[in-house]
Amino acid sequence: MQAHEKRENQLTDPISSNPKFNHAESRIAIAGHPVHAMLVSFPIALTTCAWGADIFYWATGDLFWARAALWASGMAFLMGLLAGLSGTVELLVVPGIRARAASWTHFIIAMTLLAVLGANWGYRLYGYEEMLLPYGLLLSSLSAAFAGFAGWHGGKLVFDYQVGTSSSGS
Repeated sequence: MQAHEKRENQLTDPISSNPKFNHAESRIAIAGHPVHAMLVSFPIALTTCAWGADIFYWATGDLFWARAALWASGMAFLMGLLAGLSGTVELLVVPGIRARAASWTHFIIAMTLLAVLGANWGYRLYGYEEMLLPYGLLLSSLSAAFAGFAGWHGGKLVFDYQVGTSSSGS
């Protein structure tokens, strides 16, 4: 029996045994609701809208869709900056979030998404109708892929590790 206990002690994860590991509640919250979780829905939705508008422009040639993609990509970037700011503060301030490798993976993917969103919007500012095909559509597709990947990792943090959730139930 002692050999089994000794083996389990050897397999203990030193990071998860840290007393602060389970302190992963959001510090930036309104009435117990994490601000980052509230803000990320906007850049995800707007990124998807920009991608859809690009596809509609490609299919129809209607300039409305090129203009809609310009606005959607710009607002996705700006709202992404707000979501990224709140998420970065949470990452750096909350020890339980900072200790998880999955948090850093989410952070890197989300920052890459912000860079692609900024490039997508900036590229379109020089003439949204001329710049859309092929690079605007390519950047929108890349943005949508990164948004899905970042959202999936963020969801894993919340649902699997309860990062950013409130234990008080408020």
